[in-house]
Amino acid sequence: MSNEKTYPMTLAGKQKLEEELDLLKNVKRKEVVERIKVARDFGDLSENSEYDSAKEDQAFVEGRISLLESMIRNAVIIEEDANDDTVSLGKTVTFIEIPDGEEETYTIVGSAEADPLEGLISNDSPIAKGLLGRTIGDNVKILTPGGEMDVKIVSIS
Repeated sequence: MSNEKTYPMTLAGKQKLEEELDLLKNVKRKEVVERIKVARDFGDLSENSEYDSAKEDQAFVEGRISLLESMIRNAVIIEEDANDDTVSLGKTVTFIEIPDGEEETYTIVGSAEADPLEGLISNDSPIAKGLLGRTIGDNVKILTPGGEMDVKIVSIS
């Protein structure tokens, strides 16, 4: 068991995963089983696309359930230190891109709850790796797949 991967996340991120797991187990799983039952009634399973589709959905749901259970079981809750002005997991960081001055704000979270469209970036992402351990006022060069980025950290909360 000690070889299992741990998943750093906020308490809110863990709760979100628990809600998704509950939905999959208590709603989606039952829906897929019902679709399989209905598709079986169509006859020959070798040429039954509804049955194949339902079985694929079942495999996806069961795989996701297994993954979520592992992530929740091995969750490491990020303790937020409000007094520390250093970029770390669970902190929200605002920086300005140099030289164009475009401001961006991200919260650094574990990979399990990352959602870039919501401003949540994984601690494994190039931007987070470049910012971790830095403080307000630091100028940072970040290597991204799209090239090098120069930023200045303006706030951490």
